Amino acid sequence: MKALVKQVDGLSIAGKSESNHWVMMDSTKSFGGAEAANKPMELVLIALGGCTFMDVVSILKKMRENVVDCRIELDAEKAADHPAVFTKIHLNYIVSGKDINAENVQKAIQLSMSKYCSVSAMLKKSVDITWGFEIRPS
Repeated sequence: MKALVKQVDGLSIAGKSESNHWVMMDSTKSFGGAEAANKPMELVLIALGGCTFMDVVSILKKMRENVVDCRIELDAEKAADHPAVFTKIHLNYIVSGKDINAENVQKAIQLSMSKYCSVSAMLKKSVDITWGFEIRPS
């Protein structure tokens, strides 16, 4: 996989990879940015959520669960000193639908986090990642 990151203006930058879709990134004003887009570390957190979301929803559909809506709330802690890496990440999966089986949700999340999600596989080597879930009626 290849990617390109280029300056737009100051610390406002754009990046794209082989899928040819641009993603904007920026920094805080105190660091010289314009606060016009997500910071790179925010995108790492979003990438983790996106990766496991796709796995979990796909697995639940294969299990014939009637998922109407799904969201993941991610909460991350960063180191106080530089580099300010993530030290802990907690994911809370909220699955909505009719007659959703809790055991299937747990199994889908475990499969994603232990086998399928490549972002999780990279991060968990240095970050304490925990998760929980809620099932809500649709």
